[in-house]
Amino acid sequence: MTMSEPAARPDVSSTRLTIVLGALTAFAPFSTDMYLASFSSIAESLHTGLGEVQFTLSVFFFGLALGQLFYGPLIDRFGRRIPLLAGIALYIVASLLIVVAPDITTFTVLRLLQALGGCTGMIISRAIVRDLFDERGSARILSSMMVVQGLGPIIAPICGGYLLTLVDWRGVFVFLVLFGVCCFLAVMRHIPETLPAGRRYRTSLPRLLIVFCELLSDRRFIVPTVAGGFGLATLFAFISGSPFVFMELHGASRQQYGWLFGLCAFCMVAAARLSGMLLRRFQPRAVLFAALAAETAFAIVLASLSRTPSLPVLMIPLCLCMATIPLIGATSTAVAMSACGNQAGSASSLVGVMQFGLASLASALVGLFHNGTAFPMTVVILGCSLGGFALLVVGRRGRPVL
Repeated sequence: MTMSEPAARPDVSSTRLTIVLGALTAFAPFSTDMYLASFSSIAESLHTGLGEVQFTLSVFFFGLALGQLFYGPLIDRFGRRIPLLAGIALYIVASLLIVVAPDITTFTVLRLLQALGGCTGMIISRAIVRDLFDERGSARILSSMMVVQGLGPIIAPICGGYLLTLVDWRGVFVFLVLFGVCCFLAVMRHIPETLPAGRRYRTSLPRLLIVFCELLSDRRFIVPTVAGGFGLATLFAFISGSPFVFMELHGASRQQYGWLFGLCAFCMVAAARLSGMLLRRFQPRAVLFAALAAETAFAIVLASLSRTPSLPVLMIPLCLCMATIPLIGATSTAVAMSACGNQAGSASSLVGVMQFGLASLASALVGLFHNGTAFPMTVVILGCSLGGFALLVVGRRGRPVL
């Protein structure tokens, strides 16, 4: 697989590009974090149990992974802009139908469709960055995008908590419809096509499998992708377990839950800003290694404090652990994508599949091992961070990777 030079940049402001692409990557946090505080309300309204409602979160993560595998070849063949607009349109329609969902089965199916639409924002934004920038430039832009994306986890739970004081859970999904419409209009106005017709290619299923096998067998791609995926899965273990740990175990209200969740997200945004400064001085590979090492250390402290009755004490290592995630996400993606050559779309889809596949697994494990304590959440966070760091260490042996 040969490296390709980034495409000539269209006449578009880097700041504007960062803001719009960052908003597109916020589909996932908005679609998950805003409805976390309404789990009990959804269960009561749809006459089902909390377990079934929590399962819709895992289904959404699964949809994000599945959709990214599907869209990768499409965006290499048809370009970035048309598939992006089609995906956002699907997200808007699915969100609108969720508002009138009569039962949990319909709700779950529509959440899957919502994820299949929303994932286009994440996969195509990565491919657009790869089209326009080299490895170090990509890492800086991805880091800046994470600052914008990071506003989602800060705003979403707070807005979700306060919306529930004014409307029922369906109002949350009305908000998501409006968010989708705003993103659709922003793409129409500000995002040009970044993959010229001459660089597109049609691929058959056998050829696609060959491309995937090439990427999966390339240590330069697979090691940072999977290691970064483990590191990012800690966030989704936190998302899945935090409603119980904060509200049920420690007695936080819906509004307090939003602020506590927002505090962790604020730490992520601050770390994303730090990431940009670090990447001006250090290679993305070095920052990735340091971030995974730090996440593992903080996760060990967090797991050791699982039985503490003090929520503030628990929040300290939890916030520090979450703060490493923007550094892991930006650098692992940039390092992996730099090895993809002309297959940026297919590579981006594989990055998304592995990241959100691991996220879905982490989320499901937290629910599966629920025992009325904080242990399922903290132990899964520890396991994911250890897995990512160990893989990165092992991956450095033999042919140099990082």
